[in-house]
Amino acid sequence: MIDHIGLQVSDYQRSKVFYLQALGALGYELVMEIKNWGGLGVDGVPELWLIEGETTKPATHIALRASSRAAVDAFYKDALAAGGKDNGGPGIREYHPNYYGAFVLDPDGHNIEAVCHKPT
Repeated sequence: MIDHIGLQVSDYQRSKVFYLQALGALGYELVMEIKNWGGLGVDGVPELWLIEGETTKPATHIALRASSRAAVDAFYKDALAAGGKDNGGPGIREYHPNYYGAFVLDPDGHNIEAVCHKPT
């Protein structure tokens, strides 16, 4: 089981604003912040760390669990409104019959996904 992930971003402040808006529908908040890095998470536990530095190349793919298909839809809408780029709108994927996901590219080109495995 993974405890947390660190993602290098080129502009911490820009990425912080993006991720807080994009992940709000999934329950993520800024849990901890020190200089140009911060931990976002649910229920006070930092799971996704944003660290200012040379952007990870190639870009990274991170999939975050959503509690419902509606949360996936909200993530997608909020991420686009925050400046993310479409990389696959909400919908069922071929991975398995209940795999409902949406993909956006963050400001550094990282592929961020929200996914719900529950049936409708």
